[in-house]
Amino acid sequence: MAFALVTSLFFLWAFVHNLEPILIPHLKKACQLTDLQSALIDSAVYLGYFLMAVPAGLIMKKYGYKQGILAGLALYALGALLFVPAANTRMYLLFLGALFIIASGCAFLETAANPYVTILGPANTATTRLNLSQSFNGLGAFLAPLIGGKFILSGIEHSEAELAAMTPAQLDGYLQFEADSVKLPYIIIAIVVLAVLGLFVITRMPDVQNREAGNTASLRTALRHKHLVAGIWAQFFYVGAQVCVTSFFIRFAKYTSNVPEKQAADWLGYAMLGFLIGRFVGTFLTSFIPANRLLTLYSLISMALLGVAMTVESELAVWAVFAVPFFQSIMFPTIFALGIDRLEEDRELGSSLLVMAIAGGALFPLLMGWISDQSNIQLAYIIPLLCFSVVAWFGWRGYK
Repeated sequence: MAFALVTSLFFLWAFVHNLEPILIPHLKKACQLTDLQSALIDSAVYLGYFLMAVPAGLIMKKYGYKQGILAGLALYALGALLFVPAANTRMYLLFLGALFIIASGCAFLETAANPYVTILGPANTATTRLNLSQSFNGLGAFLAPLIGGKFILSGIEHSEAELAAMTPAQLDGYLQFEADSVKLPYIIIAIVVLAVLGLFVITRMPDVQNREAGNTASLRTALRHKHLVAGIWAQFFYVGAQVCVTSFFIRFAKYTSNVPEKQAADWLGYAMLGFLIGRFVGTFLTSFIPANRLLTLYSLISMALLGVAMTVESELAVWAVFAVPFFQSIMFPTIFALGIDRLEEDRELGSSLLVMAIAGGALFPLLMGWISDQSNIQLAYIIPLLCFSVVAWFGWRGYK
């Protein structure tokens, strides 16, 4: 029961994170933003991880995994409910604040769930077990763009000339219509999260913390593990790559092949189905292929696909990006499991640092948005391509 409940958290944070590629083009319209400004959506989310990951780890070390999970779910629900006043006022900063609070809650959940899963069973199957739980992360990633595209995106895409021709009242009405569409989905999300919180309250969770006497874990002792430091850098660049690939997919499809936003959202959903399938395939493959080798192979394939996406002037470019999530699927859990391997008393803090490395998702989308504003979104995909080269290095030798 504990394993099932903890695994449900993987679905919850994946679902809300994979609404971000929907929110980026949607709030770009509703709040009239540039590509760089819209990329602040990712920055708000991943700064939340950066700032809250270590406090979350320290709180769980003192009070236990269950209390950390309850705090995370409460923050998640609060942030989702703040979408209502944000939509009513169309204040972009309030949207960013709500996303920051949701991400802060998810930092608690990820800091607890990832190491919890690795130690709820034999050590030699930790990577396989974490990939299995992360498969439900893939299910959330698959469903979010499909549901978000249906209930958040309007499908109305006015040109700049059409917007300029509107009267102030018409423009205000259109922008408010776009902003209001986020309210009901996020209210439903908050209700579901509060229901899960209730289940955790009434369920007895096993205490699997390291409470050995004389535990002297600290940042200094954790960072003495070279493979952990390498894992932190690999996770930083991997998450940056993952966020870049999906966050600008709808814009990329429109630019390269003139795909309408609702259709592009559906395509993104099916790309994330590939992510889900990749998780199950990866779980199977890591049973007999060393996880680090598979990580390197998948990173090189992702780089090749993005090279095609940057250079081809047809719908093939969209399909190249479409294929990347399948190969991304094993990267986060594999880097995480390799990074916290053999940490012993430094496990909780090492886990926090690996979650903190998710801050890569705050930086690299901004670089993509800036390159897109200066040139075009197709050229901007050089950013995730370079990020995957660091992940390939970690799988090759950095994990040792």
